[in-house]
This record gives sequence, C-alpha cells and structure tokens, in this order.
Amino acid sequence: MPEQSKMIKLFRKLASASVLLLVSLNTHQAIASTQVLKQPAYSLHHPVPGGIAVIELGTSDSAPQASFQNKPVLVVKGQENQWLAIVGIALTIPVGQQTITVNNKSRRQELAFSVLEKNYKEQRLTIKNTRQVNPLPDDLKRINLELAEQNKAYQQFSQKTPSNIYFDKPVEGPLSSPFGLKRFFNGEPRAPHSGLDFAVPTGTPVRAPAAGKVILTGNYFFNGNTVFLDHGQGLISMYCHLSVIDVAVGDSMARGQVLGKVGATGRVTGAHLHWNVSLNDARVDPAILIGMFKP
Repeated sequence: MPEQSKMIKLFRKLASASVLLLVSLNTHQAIASTQVLKQPAYSLHHPVPGGIAVIELGTSDSAPQASFQNKPVLVVKGQENQWLAIVGIALTIPVGQQTITVNNKSRRQELAFSVLEKNYKEQRLTIKNTRQVNPLPDDLKRINLELAEQNKAYQQFSQKTPSNIYFDKPVEGPLSSPFGLKRFFNGEPRAPHSGLDFAVPTGTPVRAPAAGKVILTGNYFFNGNTVFLDHGQGLISMYCHLSVIDVAVGDSMARGQVLGKVGATGRVTGAHLHWNVSLNDARVDPAILIGMFKP
C-alpha cells in the first residue's frame, strides 16, 4: 500500500507538470500572436490581383522604405531580422512581372515580383431601390463627394507599425460573399466586390480585428453607416452597412473592442457586415489576413 500511495503521488505530480507545460505553451502562443510577424510570412504571400506579395528586403539596422506604383508600402521586420515589404495588389493590376522601389539609406534598387492569375466568380443581385443602381443627378453629386472622402482615408499612411498583420474576424458568422466577385446589380455590371460579407443579424457587435485608430465615420449613399480604422503604414480597414456606430474619429481601438453593430444601411439586400482591407491604397482580400484565403 505505501508503494501504491507513492505511485499515485508521483502520477499526480507528473499530471500537474503536464498541465503547467500546456498552459505555458498556450500562453507563449497567445503572446506570439500579438506580435507583427511571429508567424511565417509566407502565409500572407498570395501575389494575385486583389492579393498580397511579401518581398524580402534584406537585413539592416534601420527599416528601408519601399513603394509600389509611387505609393508607400508597409515594411516590417520578420524572422531572423529580415525586413519585409507587405505589398497590396489591386484587382486592376495585370498578371505578370511588377516591381517595387526600395530605398535603404543612400541605396536605391528595384525588386521584381510576379503577379499570378486568379479567376473570380460572378454575383448577380436584385436591388429593390433602383436609385442605388442608377442614381439620380443629385445622388451622383453626393456619391462623388463621399467617394473622395473615403479615398482620402484609404490613402493615409501613418508611420506607426501595425500591432499585428494577422487579424481576427470582426464578427463570428458565415461568409455570404467572398472578395473579388464580378458583380451585376439588376443585370447591370458594376465594380467587383472589394471586401468580405458576413451574413449576421442586425445588432451583432462588430469588433476591431487588430489595434487601430478611427480615421473616418459617416453615413454614405452606398455604404450606409461606415467606420474606417488606420492600423499603421497604409493598412486600413473599413466596416459598412452598420446599424449603429459606437466610435468617433480619433478614438484608439484595442483588438477586439466593439466599433459598431451590424445593420442593413446603404445598398444592401439584407443585414450583413461588409469588411474591406486596404494596403498601399489597394483593396485586398481580407481572407488572407484571417487565414481563410482560397487560391
């Protein structure tokens, strides 16, 4: 019996140590996930129209500056002190070779990368409010003013390094429309779908997928109630069709903080969240940043 008692105590100690080890590992993974690029950068590398190219810039004491099509590009330090350019590729970029310009102190160079082909499906929607398909002249004036305001937000480039490039989903729910769909409203072709749609009910809280600053809010003709977040260095996210906006311009948002609630404002066929992500003023597939990209 004494020997059996000793064995039981030893087993309990080993079990306790195993639990502590698992807790330690999980804690380490949680800490790592809050860093900018603790995960392998190749998981972001999907160089297609509407995708992201990750380009190695070498090692140096200070961060190099990079640009693509005369627009500044996000640069972060990856593993092994390698600087990386995280380049957004617009849907309009043709397949084939492209180049970024890199300045590192007094050295300037051109680095080439290849944009690969990706075919996007079609989506046909019926909109009851025909003005949101063929706007009236007064509507067009409003739309153009709103478009200029929103484009200015997308073009912002703050020097702050993002807290994380790997995002959380802003809501939990099924995807109803993927990125890049070639859209037809009432049979008429319109701009491709520039974000992800989540099919969730009105009132669902919308959370910041990473830390950021509110740079624009408004109620727009097409987008309805809308919030823009600046995550740093040209990484901008946008949330629209909200029923409620819970933030104001200038607010600093923590990862997971509620910025508003899902609704059906603007041009919609029902309640949902439309989520855009932009890099160097190019709308990219948000699925890349949440690990849900489909080639």
